[in-house]
Amino acid sequence: MSRFKRVFIGDKAFYKGVLAIMIPVIIQNSVTNLVNLLDNIMVGQLGTGQMSGVAIANQLIFVFNLCIFGGLSGPGIFGAQFYGAGDMDGLRNTFRIKVWISVTLSILAVIVLIIWQNPLILLFLQGEGSPVVAQEMLAYAREYLWYMLPGLLPFGMAMSYGTTIRETGDSMLPMKAGIAAVLTNLLGNWLLIFGNLGFPAWGVKGAAIATVISRFVDMGILVYAAHRAERFSFFRKIYHTMRIPRKLLGNVFKKSFPLLINELLWSLGMVALTQTYSVRGLLVLAALNISSTVTNLFNVFFYGVGTAVAVLVGHSLGSGNLKKARADAWKLTFLGFAMCIGIGGILAALSPLFPQFYQVEQASRDMAVLFILISAALMPFHAIAHSSYFTLRSGGSTLITFLFDSAFTWVLLIPFTRALAFMTDIPIVPLYLLSQATVIIKCLIGLLLMYSGRWQKNIVQTADA
Repeated sequence: MSRFKRVFIGDKAFYKGVLAIMIPVIIQNSVTNLVNLLDNIMVGQLGTGQMSGVAIANQLIFVFNLCIFGGLSGPGIFGAQFYGAGDMDGLRNTFRIKVWISVTLSILAVIVLIIWQNPLILLFLQGEGSPVVAQEMLAYAREYLWYMLPGLLPFGMAMSYGTTIRETGDSMLPMKAGIAAVLTNLLGNWLLIFGNLGFPAWGVKGAAIATVISRFVDMGILVYAAHRAERFSFFRKIYHTMRIPRKLLGNVFKKSFPLLINELLWSLGMVALTQTYSVRGLLVLAALNISSTVTNLFNVFFYGVGTAVAVLVGHSLGSGNLKKARADAWKLTFLGFAMCIGIGGILAALSPLFPQFYQVEQASRDMAVLFILISAALMPFHAIAHSSYFTLRSGGSTLITFLFDSAFTWVLLIPFTRALAFMTDIPIVPLYLLSQATVIIKCLIGLLLMYSGRWQKNIVQTADA
């Protein structure tokens, strides 16, 4: 028992540091996901077609969001280690790289979503169901997507500022900006979806416009505070030049590109997974949308642990304390696992409640309850996989991270799920269970990779800032 406590249980000082990072992230993500749930319910009041159309469009936006996340992750690894080493010039240059990445990816996403909008949406409308309903979903997805395009760049810029600020160990400012943004989104939805207080009742269009406004609010607060607060003095005059030292750019590119490709392939994998599930019928889309929105409300706990892994382990690696980095990684992984046993139990107990708020087909609500129960049972395993991912990433092990995440998705998860969907008559619920249960294999692989210690690297000692 003493060995178990020594390896997996931290002292008060450890948990105090962890909670200082986790709690603001959990609060921010909880508010965000709660508002997303309320938004989802509001759109769900319009009908199954509207909600499914928005869900399809959000699958495409989801790919962009994760590309931004992946693109910024490489500079973020260096940023956390530069801060741990006290190198503010290095931190400034990693932020400049993030800005270039955000602008480039936003432009590319707009081009792709304008040119290939219809074919991408139609991928999700191949399941059994009425052609009239399918056309309705297509129309709503197109409408929502068009109005979401102006929000792509502010999302990328807010991520650039927010992640850099978190790399310094400050999660409070991004939390405050995020809460302000989601409350703006909630109010905007109430006004613009239903036409309250004399505003136009724009339905799906109103939901998109409210989201775009909220992204500008998020970006505006972060930019204003970052350039005024003394503790973020490294942001001052940061735009006087956007040139990056060649050696640092090369080093960051080596780490960023695999992570960008990883997030692109992983997000496309999740989209392909949703599309595969949808061949069991158009009503499955509504059930998946409900269950994922509800489940995300509870996933914030292991997301918070993942952020703590990225910051604390990154700081330890940057300062050269590899032993502490390894010890912290195991304690944080166990924390996420233990926490999610309880959180998963709460989610399971509440699973019949949430779908009842949606004005969709009863079959979709029934499916959603079962999908939520499956997600609740597997949550502890997702927590281990999530912590493993951030541990491997913190040391710059981007190739291993790529193999662990995207290769697993495309080599095992997608072929296995498509084989079940197209080569058997298995109903959607057991199909979903077998598909999602592959995370158990992934978490075992993650633990083995963590144990190997190959991720324990200080990558900023030779980086030229």
